[in-house]
Amino acid sequence: MKFIIAIIKPFKLEAVREALSAEGIEGLTVTEVKGFGRQRGHTEIYRGTEYSVSFLPKLKIEVAVTSDKAEKTIEAISKAAATGQIGDGKIFVTSLEHVMRIRTGETDTDAL
Repeated sequence: MKFIIAIIKPFKLEAVREALSAEGIEGLTVTEVKGFGRQRGHTEIYRGTEYSVSFLPKLKIEVAVTSDKAEKTIEAISKAAATGQIGDGKIFVTSLEHVMRIRTGETDTDAL
């Protein structure tokens, strides 16, 4: 099993959700986060005053999948989230040792 974490631009959420649904991914978690990478923030003008925004709004998507679905999941996220511009985000993949569905007690792949 794999745990996939993707950091994406907020306006790409619906496209990513649709792409994951098309791949048969039934559940995901979305968290609003702030951060920066190579993009290093940007400047904005508010009421005539220019100021620097160091941390940009992003979304963190977390998905647990079986190992055989991992590559298709990564591909679906990367295609749906890409704009070709700096700040598109990143995808992290880690191994998932154990999963349990609280309601039924199912474990591992049955719980996904």
